[in-house]
Amino acid sequence: MSDLATTSPDPDLDSAMERYRVELTGYCYRMLGSAFDAEDAVQDTYVRAWRAYGKFEGRSSLRSWLYRIATNVCLDLLNAGNKRARPMDLSAPQHQSSAVLNERPEVTWLEPVPDGRVLPQTADPAEAALAKESVRLAFVAALQHLPAKQRAVLILREVLAWKADEVAQLLETTVASVNSALQRARATLAGSGLRDSDPADPLDAGQAKLLERYLSAFEAYDITRLTALLHEDAVLSMPPFDLWLRGHEDIAAWHLNQGIGCKGSRLVPTTANGMPAFGQYRPAASGKGHTPWALQVLEISDGRITGLNAFLDTARWFPLFGLPEQLDETYEAE
Repeated sequence: MSDLATTSPDPDLDSAMERYRVELTGYCYRMLGSAFDAEDAVQDTYVRAWRAYGKFEGRSSLRSWLYRIATNVCLDLLNAGNKRARPMDLSAPQHQSSAVLNERPEVTWLEPVPDGRVLPQTADPAEAALAKESVRLAFVAALQHLPAKQRAVLILREVLAWKADEVAQLLETTVASVNSALQRARATLAGSGLRDSDPADPLDAGQAKLLERYLSAFEAYDITRLTALLHEDAVLSMPPFDLWLRGHEDIAAWHLNQGIGCKGSRLVPTTANGMPAFGQYRPAASGKGHTPWALQVLEISDGRITGLNAFLDTARWFPLFGLPEQLDETYEAE
C-alpha cells in the first residue's frame, strides 16, 4: 500500500482502510480456506479500492464498500476453481498397517491461520466466541462445500451479522434471493456432520490441564498416556499427505511405527483457528537441538482431543506463526 499512498486522493484513506485489514482477512479466509490467499485477496481489495476511489460516491460506508470489493475478489478466485479441503474430505481413513503416504499439491489443502491475522479484538465475549467458532478448521472446511455466493451470504449473515438487505445490496440481488441462499447454506451445513469443538482462548481450567497432559505425554513419547487423552474416534491427519487415521489403535500404532521419528520432540504452544496448537520440533539429525517438523492444531470437545491436525510444511507455517526456526538445548517454553 505504501507505493500507492503518494497518489491517494485522500491522505487519510490508507489509515482508514487499514483499520479493516484484520476483519477483511478473516472474511477472505473463511471464503477461501487459505491464510496466504486471504492476505493476497485483501491486498488486491485495497489496490482495487485505491484505483476506484474517485468513483466512490459515499452512498455506503467505506467498510461496506471494501466488503463488496473483497467479495468480488473472492468470487473471482473461487470461480477459477480454487477449493480447499481436509484429508477427511478426500478419502476414507486408512489403517496404520497398510497406510500409504500420498502427497497432494499445496493448493489442495485447507490452511491454518494465526488468530491475530483474522480475529479482530473485541470486548464482547459472545462476539469473540462466535468469531473463534467461525474460523475453526472444521467450520471453514464445511464452508468449502457451499457454492461461492451461498458461502458469502452465510458468512455475512451468520458470522458478521449483516442484515439481509445489506447483503442484498452488496451482492446486487434481492432480499428474497439472500434469504433463499441462506436457507440452502444452513441445510448443507446441517447435513455435513459438523462436530463441535471448544475454543482455545481463553482456556478454562479443564482445557489447560488437558493441554498440559498432552504436552507432557507427547514430549515423553508416552503413547499410552497420549491416547488416553483422545476421544474414541479421534482423527489424525498430516497435510500435505492425504492420509488420515481414526481411533486409538491406529493413531497409537502410527506413532510407534511410521511416526517413531517424533520421539524426543519438543512442543512450543501457540494458537491457530481459535484452537490450541503447538509447534513441534523433532531432534536434529546432528544430535544438537531440535528442528521444525509440524504445526499441530488440536480440536477439543468435552474434555477430550477429537482431532490432531499436523501441518508438515513448516517452511510456510512456522514463519507465519512466529515460531522459532530451531530450538537449542537451553530452550524453555514460556
